[in-house]
Amino acid sequence: MMGKIYSINISKTKGTPKTPIESVNLIENFGLEGDVHGQQGIKQVSLLAIESINKQNACPKVKNNGQPLKAGDFAENITTEGIELINLKVGDNLTVGTEVILEISKIGKDCHKYCAIYYKTGDCIMPREGIFAKVIKDGNIRRGEEIDI
Repeated sequence: MMGKIYSINISKTKGTPKTPIESVNLIENFGLEGDVHGQQGIKQVSLLAIESINKQNACPKVKNNGQPLKAGDFAENITTEGIELINLKVGDNLTVGTEVILEISKIGKDCHKYCAIYYKTGDCIMPREGIFAKVIKDGNIRRGEEIDI
């Protein structure tokens, strides 16, 4: 199954939406260079599908707010397109671009109290549809590159 990178997103502070960028270095056993969430452990890179974000935009509360959600708003590092992330399993590998290998390490997010996204939309989809990965092989990735399972 193949998809692509819809968006790459980083932030300098926790608890805020991430800003889209064109490319980034992924560092083995750490995560995205320059992102506040880079760390050793099982949550080095977060992924969420644009299809999940678009589905959330269909929610009446989001529509009534008049500000559609976009890539990075759920604080995900990589927004994917064309991959059903919720069907992946811990231990599955993703090849991202030509160099990077990610290993799925966690399905869903354990949310602390209600986050800013929850208050904006009435729901946060990261606990159900977001996934996390470890960087097994580092390298540079660019928006639009392929992701292969």
